[in-house]
Amino acid sequence: MLGVTFVAIPGHAHHSDLGLDMESILAFEATVTEFNWRNPHVYLLVETDDGQGNSVEWNIQLGSVSVSQRRGWTSDSVAPGDRVTLRVHPKLNGQPYAVLESLDKEAGGLTFSTSFDTPDGTATTDTIDGKWIADESSYPDYPGGYDGLFRALLKLNETAEQAALAFDPYSTENPNASCTGRPTPGGFVSSNLYLMEFEINESKNIIMLRSERDAEERTVYMDGRAHPDSDEQFKSGHSIGAWEGDTLVVDTSNFPFHRSPYQIGVPSSTRKHVVERYRLNQAGTHLEAEFMLEDPEYLSESMTHSRRLIYSPNMEMFLSECDPESAGRFLD
Repeated sequence: MLGVTFVAIPGHAHHSDLGLDMESILAFEATVTEFNWRNPHVYLLVETDDGQGNSVEWNIQLGSVSVSQRRGWTSDSVAPGDRVTLRVHPKLNGQPYAVLESLDKEAGGLTFSTSFDTPDGTATTDTIDGKWIADESSYPDYPGGYDGLFRALLKLNETAEQAALAFDPYSTENPNASCTGRPTPGGFVSSNLYLMEFEINESKNIIMLRSERDAEERTVYMDGRAHPDSDEQFKSGHSIGAWEGDTLVVDTSNFPFHRSPYQIGVPSSTRKHVVERYRLNQAGTHLEAEFMLEDPEYLSESMTHSRRLIYSPNMEMFLSECDPESAGRFLD
């Protein structure tokens, strides 16, 4: 018999581009039938009873391989036949699809959650070169995660509001279904889960800026060049940088149109413009980081956001390619 429990989470309802209800938690017992260890999401397939004698198969979405590993998962954490108790955020349309909050495995009494320990902030450096992850205590907790932050901070114009209402998260219109990725400032906003990396190449006068999120890699040109003509567009934008004292300023434009880069159904246009600023603190343990985002076609005013990034030299960087079949698994 299926035991179902709903748990309310404080705050307003927040829905990702996958059409999930991030305000409620559904709890039930099930049997594992399959465990897929792939990017951009690890998937757990489980079978349970609907309470009326019918078998129901659920698709349970986890994070990427890299994020799941940091949470203590491995490719053999669960296996077909395992009995588990799940706490999940279900799909809004009632389909048996959800994103995992936590899992308890009967065998061995193991518990797997969606949290992991960040570095303690004691490692030091004298350069921004290296790997960094966000200090979550340095900015507010926005319910809903990635999409919740943009819901809270973006000031939408009428065009954006209408586009969000018209967006169908369960269709191929959704960029999440095609490994399109979420360009700048996607990697910045995702740095609570995904590492960012700066690699300074003085001989080429560039800085490579990478994010585990969508395996994004940007070249930041430090040679004083300007952006190309606006009709020349790049998947991750075109980035030019300069030092203002001890602060690295990265200016990015020349983005292509993107149907939902903020995971809330609001598009971004070819006029989108992002300026990031990174400064190493005096102790050499953190980067003080911020960005400004503007897009006159969809935003009524610019958005700003800041946070601290912790120097993380001992964390492993994963730039794993997206699997299209795994990416589109949430579609109806």
